[in-house]
Amino acid sequence: MKYQGVCIAVKDVALSKKFYQDLFDLEVFQDYGINVSFGGLSLQQEFDWLLNIPKESILKESHNMELYFEEDEFDNFIAKLEQRNDIRYLGEGVKEAGWGQRSIRFYDLDGHIIEVGENMKMVVNRFLDSGMSMEETSKRMDVSVSDLEKLLHG
Repeated sequence: MKYQGVCIAVKDVALSKKFYQDLFDLEVFQDYGINVSFGGLSLQQEFDWLLNIPKESILKESHNMELYFEEDEFDNFIAKLEQRNDIRYLGEGVKEAGWGQRSIRFYDLDGHIIEVGENMKMVVNRFLDSGMSMEETSKRMDVSVSDLEKLLHG
């Protein structure tokens, strides 16, 4: 068995396709009109029809899952988000976790939660570039030096 990805319900597949292409530079793998696949992420309009369930049972903002992305150029991505007028943020904006990774959460056009986190390799490099040693970075991130080296060189 092989995991193929996630399919999310959308109201307007054309608008949602443009949203994900513009924001995440995703390329369409397959386009069947009411179903568009980017590879690991698929968008399905008329989800109720697909599952043969009542339309009113399709929830918006169910807050029980999120789509997670990592970004190498995190600051550039934040600037890209700030240029849009269709982004509704979840929480106060950019947060920094105890281990130093920055992330942001927001909703897509249909109320699905999206989290974009700074690529962990970039977090390590940010600390090293600030003058911290590998040992100090290890302590700051609560990760072994050998795991950090695997992350940097693996």
